[in-house]
Amino acid sequence: MSLLRNRQIVALPIIVVLIIFIFSLASIPSISPKVANLPVAIVNEDVGSESGVNMGDTLANQLQAAMKNSPSEAPIKWIEVASEEEAQTGLHDQKYYAALVIPKEFSAKQASFISPDPTSPQIKIYVNQGMNTAAATAAQQMLAQMVNGINENMRSQLIAAFDQQGGTVSTKQAAALASPIVSEVIPVNAIGTSSANGNAPITLFQPLWMASLIGSVIFLMVRNKTKFANRKEKIRANAFQVLWGAVMAILAGFSFTWFVDIWGLNIPDFMDIALFLAISYFAFFLMTSAVFSWIGFGGMAIFVLFLFFGAPLLSFAPEMLSPFYRDWIMSWLPMQFMIDGLRKLFFFGEGLSMNQPTIVLMWIGIVSLLVLLASAFKRSRKAE
Repeated sequence: MSLLRNRQIVALPIIVVLIIFIFSLASIPSISPKVANLPVAIVNEDVGSESGVNMGDTLANQLQAAMKNSPSEAPIKWIEVASEEEAQTGLHDQKYYAALVIPKEFSAKQASFISPDPTSPQIKIYVNQGMNTAAATAAQQMLAQMVNGINENMRSQLIAAFDQQGGTVSTKQAAALASPIVSEVIPVNAIGTSSANGNAPITLFQPLWMASLIGSVIFLMVRNKTKFANRKEKIRANAFQVLWGAVMAILAGFSFTWFVDIWGLNIPDFMDIALFLAISYFAFFLMTSAVFSWIGFGGMAIFVLFLFFGAPLLSFAPEMLSPFYRDWIMSWLPMQFMIDGLRKLFFFGEGLSMNQPTIVLMWIGIVSLLVLLASAFKRSRKAE
């Protein structure tokens, strides 16, 4: 057949397999995600008992030793913090996914077990839900399992101590033995309701990204059909594209926020989120337009790969990804800054400000703007 003489037709099976291989790489992180080195703060404020025993130190050492003895990479990376207030500040600054606080009276309450009126010591477990719901939940579960393990060991030791004293246990002592350590779980930066289970920032990404990409493609198609008499007309066309992109950004930001608000998504502050979405749209529009202005429709492959590789990764915390995906893919995704900025607006009570995500998006827009304007000075393939 004549078709078999065409090199592209002959190579088509290889191309199909290669495309499937490339796009299958995007699904690898979600197949079996493993948590490694989740930063968790530990605060030991225990002042010890009257006998000079500090059980808070013992508990802290046991918790840290449990991670050091892990056969593989430790799922939790303990970070010692001086006070509960400092840990809360770190949670708000997104330094920790959780925090475990051992209070001042921990040893004194534990020493009361051998008294007629025992009181179970209590520890606090702060869970930073807004930082990443999946990672924070994993941290909470691991901390609960470790505390339960220590509870079992402590229960066995207390029962052995009561046996040495004659084996008589009062009703209050029996109740305390059921849970030698009581843990209180305190959600911070809570995701609340109607937030897509904490994935509201990720839910907003794909429509905005596609809208900016389609806007750039339409401009490219129109420009390709337009003949420019001289370089000045190209510069005017680029300037008009930038101005019209700003108009579209404002419309996209406010209309999108209004739509999702009507659909039931919890919007903490309409104006701040609408403006941030407008900034994100404008940055993405300028970036895609700048690439298209230099390499044409070939740039579409770059942004399609961004979408297919980026979308599955955005819901994962960096500590849940392999070093390859964390360092070589996720860190280069421009949409990650949009997600980080929306997390601050949705869950951390921060208003629109010149924080890192906003600054990075603005720099993406500024650099893209310069690249787009500079494209007016490139030589045309066709004689003018």
